Amino acid sequence: MAKISDYALLGDCHSAALVSSDGSVDWWCPPRFDAPSVFAQLLGATGGFWSIRPLGRYTTSRHYLDGTMVLRTEFQTQSGVLRLTDALSLGAGERGHRIGYTSPHVLLRQVEVVAGVVEVAVEIAARPEYGLVSPMVAETPMGIEISGGADRLVLTADRDLAVDGSLVTGQFTLAAGDSAVFSLHHRRAADPLTVPLDGRAALRDTIAGWQSWDGIHQDYQGAYREAVRRSALVLQSLTYQPTGAVIAAATTSLPEDVGGEANWDYRFGWLRDGSFTLKALWVAACPDEAHRFFDWMAASLGSVDAEDHVPIMLGAGGERDLTEHTLEHLDGYQGSRPVRIGNDAWQQKQLDVLGEILECAWVLRDELTDLSPAAADLLRSLADRAAATWREPDAGVWEGREGHRHYLTAKLMCWVALDRAVKLAGTLGAQAQVPHWSQAMKEIHAAILTDGWSTSAGTFTGAFGSDHLDAGVLIMSIIGFLPGDDSRVLATLDTIRRELGRDGLMQRWTGAGSEGAFIVCSYLLVQALALAGEIDEAKQIFENVTDRANDLGLLSEEIDLRDESLIGNFPQALSHIGLINAAWAIDQVESGAKS
Repeated sequence: MAKISDYALLGDCHSAALVSSDGSVDWWCPPRFDAPSVFAQLLGATGGFWSIRPLGRYTTSRHYLDGTMVLRTEFQTQSGVLRLTDALSLGAGERGHRIGYTSPHVLLRQVEVVAGVVEVAVEIAARPEYGLVSPMVAETPMGIEISGGADRLVLTADRDLAVDGSLVTGQFTLAAGDSAVFSLHHRRAADPLTVPLDGRAALRDTIAGWQSWDGIHQDYQGAYREAVRRSALVLQSLTYQPTGAVIAAATTSLPEDVGGEANWDYRFGWLRDGSFTLKALWVAACPDEAHRFFDWMAASLGSVDAEDHVPIMLGAGGERDLTEHTLEHLDGYQGSRPVRIGNDAWQQKQLDVLGEILECAWVLRDELTDLSPAAADLLRSLADRAAATWREPDAGVWEGREGHRHYLTAKLMCWVALDRAVKLAGTLGAQAQVPHWSQAMKEIHAAILTDGWSTSAGTFTGAFGSDHLDAGVLIMSIIGFLPGDDSRVLATLDTIRRELGRDGLMQRWTGAGSEGAFIVCSYLLVQALALAGEIDEAKQIFENVTDRANDLGLLSEEIDLRDESLIGNFPQALSHIGLINAAWAIDQVESGAKS
């Protein structure tokens, strides 16, 4: 099985596919990010795949076409050079902010020989519903039809392919200048049959669509521009365009520890990371994307009263019930079981989410002059909830399942909720609530300075009454709770990077053991260092962590500290969000120093 870093992401703003460096599509979940897969070899040998590669020995190199999520892989063989271009089709003629609204759920693959002669092998083993279904395959006038369960696939090609039971295979020779194109169209059994699109024309149109989106998002010209630009394209790929939700990762159950049980489904949108996401969209894309993300959160939450559960995450369409279950028939990535679908963290109480949503509103404050009564009521309710519940324990930002504690990050984000609500009181029509909110803010601030500080450790800790460290506390200066150069912040920075870090690769907490370094924690450290004025070290760590991305600039959730390989779900939106925000922090400090 390929390493996680060997995969490339294809996206159409509805779903995602992963392609290995040797031309095998080992993951695709049409028509939506969290739909059952039709290819899932990534999680087990029986999951299905689509391979295109030369016969015989070869070496590969690859890159994304500039300004796109269209992948080009070149195979160097003894007899010639084969070029493979892969994409998920965007809707016909879609450009700029409109890309992905009507994506047709078609996987496009084109091969061409650019030098010499190459013999090409094609093998397709579609296995719908995470490999539970071995489909029927038949040749029809429209193409090769693959049907099983709720999925229908039609394959069109301009080379002869053969049906062998539930497999589709082919072998042909191409000389320099020759090419072949394949289009795999997905629909649900209940959907009407559509005429397959022209694969070559769709590929050209998809390239143009991505480049049009990239072309209108060139405002960021600051530090590490190319890494930020690639991360922006990744976030757009992970955006479910029909709603504006940003999906945490393209995959489920890629392990935090290979061979272990920490395998979670991340194909949902996290409100709990909302402000970090919205700020990254603002920096690397534009206010349009940030607004759509905020609108999705506000509309999906509905109303919140004192008894309501405030969800930390939602489905791409806004669904709340994300109940978790396991797929016993899959062996998992490199034997990492269980394979989980759904995520029971949706039921957790995490107070951080209150501050995240109000921080989003604060970032968009100049754009919220026409805030709807319903949205204003929601934001007021969240501030009231922060004032009423900040003293309660919760599950914590890292979603531990071992019980509730008084996590410092939760208290900090409740303070954020109230601070931003007070500042937005005029917009929210909440002037009468300002005294109550302000008093609660003062109480939270005092409690954090008293109960969150460990005199023996000389640092802010992860929870009240604990000496354990938590890298999440690095947000303290980022959210404006204390200045970046406050002596207590500086002491906490020094302790956390010494005790939890190695060359800037940060574990989440004390006693993490063999757990990998969480990439977003490294980028939080970079932001905090920049705010502390330690810009040279911030840049050194930024570059050290960003250099761990794969050859396409993609980041997973974690870095294995044993061999520095990428582990966890991939690509991970929060890692790319962290990259964007850290680059922005460095740029702002450097720009301020120059001016």
